[in-house]
Amino acid sequence: MDSCDGEVAWRFGAAKPELAAADGEIRMRALVSRIYGCVDASDPRPVVPLASGDPTPFACFRTAPAAEEAVTAAVASGKHNGYPSATGVTEACSAVATYLSRYLPYELSTGYPLYEARAALSGLKFLHYDLLPEKGWEVDIQGVKALANENTVAMVIVNPNNPSGAVYSSHHLAKIAETARELGIMVISDEVYEHFVFGNKPFVPMGVFGEIAPVVTLGGISKRWMVPGWKLGWIAMTDPKGILRKKKIFASIIVYRGISVDPAAIVQGAIPQIIANTDETFFTNAMNVMRETAEICYQKLKGIKGVTCPHKPEGSMFVMVKLDMSCFCGIDDDIEFCCKLAKEESVVISPGSGLEMKNWLRISIAVDPPLLEDGLERVKSFCLRHVKPIIMNQAS
Repeated sequence: MDSCDGEVAWRFGAAKPELAAADGEIRMRALVSRIYGCVDASDPRPVVPLASGDPTPFACFRTAPAAEEAVTAAVASGKHNGYPSATGVTEACSAVATYLSRYLPYELSTGYPLYEARAALSGLKFLHYDLLPEKGWEVDIQGVKALANENTVAMVIVNPNNPSGAVYSSHHLAKIAETARELGIMVISDEVYEHFVFGNKPFVPMGVFGEIAPVVTLGGISKRWMVPGWKLGWIAMTDPKGILRKKKIFASIIVYRGISVDPAAIVQGAIPQIIANTDETFFTNAMNVMRETAEICYQKLKGIKGVTCPHKPEGSMFVMVKLDMSCFCGIDDDIEFCCKLAKEESVVISPGSGLEMKNWLRISIAVDPPLLEDGLERVKSFCLRHVKPIIMNQAS
């Protein structure tokens, strides 16, 4: 259809306000790219990448030999070069179900998704509830109850938590399940960092509380096996009372699997051997390194003016750090802090504004320990240069 001035009035490409609010992941990636662009190319020091949770560049975080051998065997077999079933390779699904059942009181048969974008595309409204840093980043249960109404259908938790590094106790998870039951909603539990813990709290799957409220669990091999580029995850339902089946949620997930992008068939084909053959020492060694980097980060941050770490990370690959902007001269917010830090010290950190946490920083600890120490020493030097001078008056 032509407009009055003779130009075609194209009907596609119209702005969608509901998606504009769901661009958190895009915003964070754009911010990190902008900060990398501030790095001084003439700086002879190595760039310290503390922005993203990708441990693969570091030898101390290489994946298990059994995982690499399993993928090699899957390629060599010639059995996984065609299109996989939309419902997943049967042997892979079975292996994942058996793996998850080891940690649950039920037997299962069978992402980090962009929750806000998925919700917007489905015509769902999303609301943000608070985590409480003073309580180890626990869920603000009363805040959840205040936000929920008769249209609320689910709450999303991330445990172990990205970006705070918190690991939720069994007691707290039980309270979350009881809250979901009280509100009549399901719990969607992102457990992509399951068993990726190195503090004093053990990992407890949310599915343990499936008798209290139905649970949909999202997981994958990307974090625990240190292979984010292999792009394989899963959805599991813990629904011993059959509530999700009665409400047709199970059927909807089956339909969704048929229209979503499939993981590579070769990686699916390797999953049974990856799970069966990975030696526990691989996980133990990896968590020992993470425990070391968490301690390095926490202790180093204590000595940096204008920076506060409210809670030592106990899981995942990140820690959240609060900036006291009143301490700094010529730096207005977390984004400017990160840009100047990258330019002056070649250290790249994610600004909290990308997560709607202005004047916070998200620091990755999935870094080779000596490089992490070096990077945090550079952060300390940067802060010392930019901190406001202290005026001390003698008492009268």
